[in-house]
Amino acid sequence: MRAPLRAPPGPGAGGHHQVLFRLAEAVPFAIALLVLVIELTPAHIVYTGPMLVATPALAAVTMGPRGTLAAAGVAVVVSVITATHNQAWGGQQVYTNLFALTLVSVASFMTSRAVSRRRENELNQIRRIAAAAQEVLLRPVPARLGPVRAASMYLAAETGAQIGGDLYDAVQTRYGIRMIVGDVRGKGLPAVRAAAVVLGAFREAVHYEDDLVEVVNHCGAALRRDAALAGSGRSGGEDSLMEGFVTAVVAQIPDGDGVELINRGHPAPLLLRDGTVHSLTPSTPLPPLGLEEFITGPPGRLDSYSFLPGDRLLLHTDGVIEARDGDNTFFDLAGAMQRMGGHTRKAFLEGLRQALILHTRGRLSDDVAILLVDRLDA
Repeated sequence: MRAPLRAPPGPGAGGHHQVLFRLAEAVPFAIALLVLVIELTPAHIVYTGPMLVATPALAAVTMGPRGTLAAAGVAVVVSVITATHNQAWGGQQVYTNLFALTLVSVASFMTSRAVSRRRENELNQIRRIAAAAQEVLLRPVPARLGPVRAASMYLAAETGAQIGGDLYDAVQTRYGIRMIVGDVRGKGLPAVRAAAVVLGAFREAVHYEDDLVEVVNHCGAALRRDAALAGSGRSGGEDSLMEGFVTAVVAQIPDGDGVELINRGHPAPLLLRDGTVHSLTPSTPLPPLGLEEFITGPPGRLDSYSFLPGDRLLLHTDGVIEARDGDNTFFDLAGAMQRMGGHTRKAFLEGLRQALILHTRGRLSDDVAILLVDRLDA
């Protein structure tokens, strides 16, 4: 299940662009106000007719059809007010200005509507492409995987987005059930690319590497190769290799009542057993994928935990636990997991989605990826 949520505009370039766009939308109405001031004061000796005629055309550039009509309506009202105030009715100039204003308003409205329809068609096409890409990159996990049942959820923080920098997958192999949940540093298309690289390496290696450590090493090597290729055309040297590192936790459920984990700088998975939530923290902290040069000891080893029939395992990204409310309080994922422990997987994920929306008022600051796994009774 996936549901994009809206994220608040940041203080960076995107926020500045939005402010400039809002100012541009106000220009036609500011011109109409300026004309009104000029005509109702001794400064009315200035010829203001062309200024009013231009307002619908300016509105068509920054606003849709409704905004264009609104600007045209304001311009007409100002024309009537100023003509009445200056007792200009009956003169040829007033009617010429109104006729020109009408022509420009109609043309601006038709142009704005055509542009709006074209943009809507382009946006719908982009959304269809994004949906198709999501099905390939973040395909739904199988409901049944050997001794477990699984479900996944993805919430994109960016407005209108369906995919982002979070990733997940679960695959049944001859070595057991293998799963991954990860989070790419950064946002936008570079983050999507890094997520695709890691998932591609994971989906290939899980089927022929019997050692889960080697599966993780394949993911890290693929990410570094791609980062080096992407950074070869620009300056920055080693810094370019660190731009798209990925935190990830890779899990394996072999035969028996256990789960094995390798955690590469990722939030610890949660295990619900008999109403109590346990955090499966790694015994040895390891850096994220792509930053293998910071590993000082062994390249990684498995941490094993019991995973008994009736247990529920939750792998997630930090977009869940770092979601904040209006008081800057983090979302209590462990508490939510404990409260909804008796829910089915589908009901749990829907309840968690609603809880996140309520907690953040529908304004996530980061993407959310969740993989939920229930151990079946023997």
